[in-house]
Amino acid sequence: MSADLGRLVDLVEAFPKQTIALLGDFVADEFIFGEISRVSREAPVLILRHRETQLLPGGGANAANNLVELGARVWPVTAVGEDAAGRALVDYFRRKRVNTSGIVRVPGWTTPTKTRYLAGWSHSARQQVLRVDHEPGSALPAGVGSALARKARERVRRAGALLVSDYGCGVAAPELVRGLRAKVVTLDSRFALHDFRGAGITAATPNEPELEALHGARIGHDTAALERLAGRTLRRMKLRALVVTRGKDGMVVFEPRRKPHCIPIFGTDQVADVTGAGDTVIAVFTLALAAGATFVEAAHLANYAGGIVVMKRGTATVTRPELLAAIRSDATSAPANRPS
Repeated sequence: MSADLGRLVDLVEAFPKQTIALLGDFVADEFIFGEISRVSREAPVLILRHRETQLLPGGGANAANNLVELGARVWPVTAVGEDAAGRALVDYFRRKRVNTSGIVRVPGWTTPTKTRYLAGWSHSARQQVLRVDHEPGSALPAGVGSALARKARERVRRAGALLVSDYGCGVAAPELVRGLRAKVVTLDSRFALHDFRGAGITAATPNEPELEALHGARIGHDTAALERLAGRTLRRMKLRALVVTRGKDGMVVFEPRRKPHCIPIFGTDQVADVTGAGDTVIAVFTLALAAGATFVEAAHLANYAGGIVVMKRGTATVTRPELLAAIRSDATSAPANRPS
């Protein structure tokens, strides 16, 4: 057992040596915090006294941000609008000293933005009361797609892995991914995983509801149904691995001709916020594979990271010290919680 945990530590310590190309939809996660003032006379709604507004990287940008916090070199390829949200995302990564030359600015296009309103009384926890999504009103122009493909090809050649983050906004198009060749290609697709069939995907990390939606079936507590649906996707996509995240039930790693490998959650199921947890999982999973991990080892590290990040509020990231501390704390816990 200690050798396995020692191996995980070695992998995490190798993260700063890795270079990851990321093709995906950058989303701006905006959080507007307010204090409940009173109930409005105009309608049965709360009036919030504005206290603070934060804008953080979401979607593929959150995956990129996690890679940065873990010490890796990241080459993002994406498109944003020439709007305030797009400028904020570019400026954010410039401050992190990330090369932003792969980010295409598109006039007249809307940077996908999710605005969450959080409210609470004085000295009480703030709860989300409303979310407003600002989405692009049109597809990306053909010229932008060509520019993204060119930039992606240039960066993939020098990267240890390609992470594809598809939130349905048009950047991570399946036909674009099919034109790329990378040692390792990981995919997180919110709505259209099967559209990437034949795109050379190495491994994908859907959550259980996404897998259910792909097959129009319900899993619930039926492990046989989970194995059946995962097997279909594994074969259809010709994947080397499929990692299905299951919330409080942890995650399961599926590989061809191998028994499913179940990993219990790390930490507690009393989470603070699941916003962006999937981005953290795919970031750590990809980075671990680039560092030489097996699929099971990479999933164990991603599971630690997911357990850490859901205990933070808002769109959050995990750091290498946090990940190392989690592994070492697990070394002193019950054997059932250790990697096998």
